Amino acid sequence: MQIEDFYQQLADLGAKPMHIGRISRAWLQGKPLDSGTRNQKSENFLPLAVRNALPQLTEKLDALARLSSEHPAADGSARLLVALADQQMVESVLLPRDGLCVSSQVGCAVGCVFCMTGKSGLLRQLSTAEIVAQVALARRFRPVKKVVFMGMGEPAHNLDNVLQAIDLLGTAGGIGQRNLVFSTVGDPRVFERLPQQRIKPALALSLHSTDGALRQQLLPRAPRIDPEELVELGETYARQIDYPIQYQWTLLKGINDSQAEMDGILRLLKGKFAIMNLIPYNSLEADDYQRPDGERIVQIVRYLHSRGVLTKVRNSAGQDIDGGCGQLRARAVEVINTRLLHKRAH
Repeated sequence: MQIEDFYQQLADLGAKPMHIGRISRAWLQGKPLDSGTRNQKSENFLPLAVRNALPQLTEKLDALARLSSEHPAADGSARLLVALADQQMVESVLLPRDGLCVSSQVGCAVGCVFCMTGKSGLLRQLSTAEIVAQVALARRFRPVKKVVFMGMGEPAHNLDNVLQAIDLLGTAGGIGQRNLVFSTVGDPRVFERLPQQRIKPALALSLHSTDGALRQQLLPRAPRIDPEELVELGETYARQIDYPIQYQWTLLKGINDSQAEMDGILRLLKGKFAIMNLIPYNSLEADDYQRPDGERIVQIVRYLHSRGVLTKVRNSAGQDIDGGCGQLRARAVEVINTRLLHKRAH
């Protein structure tokens, strides 16, 4: 279901824009659609035909994103495996301090070599309604005051729906625009469109290497933007919205944790309105990649920080449950496929 279909159904029932606005706010806040206000009950506000249709509409909205399984982690996060109406699955992550990471696609076309989601390729786009439904679902469990578009998918490849979702969350959803974070590998359209939006989100850029050739190997289907140019585009947007860019760097042992890379980060980011987020790789035993040793991670942070680049270590939420992005969905798909094969065999 598209968000416009939902609005049209309400309008056909006689709902005016003010009625649609209240119902949208209730939904996005994880409340029943007939939630009133402190001063006005819904029966004194919503038209009768609308009130009578709310159970059916609630059923449709609930079907957009249903909780398939929840996986709490020791760090206070919880990975949610979310089933969509067509039985495809995506992941959302409840983050510590009232954050939520949402998915914008089923699968991803960028094919980052260290990402489980990229291995499945792109299966389909999520509609705006499916994106914000993840927030509505999560708010039934705990408060959500920040939403980051860092789950499955490349938001720039689903730009219209993601921007519409950001607008909805920043208005009816009641989330401050700097608490909405658009994460991308870098796409020229992002830098054209974001400054034009009513809600201008914070921006996170996946850098991962200052060496253009290595970055292309790590992110094989990302737009061919040189790291220097990507940082300049990021810096322009940061100055436009008066808020720093977060640069994402998945730390891979022996690949992008060298002294040359650290000096490259200083060359690109020193003096920039930026934060470097180092994300040690979430290693599995059979992986081709491993995270650097703890001592090396500490060295890197001290080196960058002491030379003027604000640096933070951000562990991928759910490390203790092998919950790196895409891993839960991959395991669930594997289980489903095994069951299908078992059925066919019998």
